[in-house]
Amino acid sequence: MLHLKKLEPFEGIDKRLIEEINRLGKIREYKKGSPAMDADDTIKHFYIVLEGRIKVYRYNPANNREQTLYLLGPRDMFDVLTVLDGKRHEVMTEALDDARVLELPIEKVREWIDRYPAFNRAFFPYMARQMRQVEELASDLSLYDTSTRLMKLLLKNIDLSSPAKHLGLLHNLPHEEIASMIGTVRHVVNRHLQQLKKEGILSIERKKLAVNNVKKMLEKVEDDY
Repeated sequence: MLHLKKLEPFEGIDKRLIEEINRLGKIREYKKGSPAMDADDTIKHFYIVLEGRIKVYRYNPANNREQTLYLLGPRDMFDVLTVLDGKRHEVMTEALDDARVLELPIEKVREWIDRYPAFNRAFFPYMARQMRQVEELASDLSLYDTSTRLMKLLLKNIDLSSPAKHLGLLHNLPHEEIASMIGTVRHVVNRHLQQLKKEGILSIERKKLAVNNVKKMLEKVEDDY
């Protein structure tokens, strides 16, 4: 039995719900580089990431191309679409770090959405943000060049609470992983990053990226609209 006292991002949830989560929930662990939750898992279970990062992606074996749809980090949920429609979501996942997730019965999650307002208030705005993120990805892939797509991704992930403006879920990611998020390949990302570094907009040190000049990057993105 678990011993959670609270559960982010569900702030202020009922004590009775915490007790149910502790009784029914299980902790799953995934090693870095291993597959994480799959479509069969999410038919039966709902997941909340506690530690680490997990990428959700599609892969085409015919051309060996991969497209990352989004990254999951602490407080993120998976899979909100299956909760709503009960259908298999044909995506793949991979742990980018050693990761820990909370596994919950999906039928109970549907019940909690109806019974507990605090759970409902966190679930639906999160679902909307995720849908907007995928919609934005589709638009960016169609409308903008790779340089603009990269800058938009960096801007979206800036940790404004960090004095060095580190890049949240993107920290220490290999360039091929960043490339997969914007629909391109590693050497193209390398070229754009080096150009941003040359312009003084970005710092790059041992895969660690930090934005030095947010204003200038915003101006470059706006010039491409």
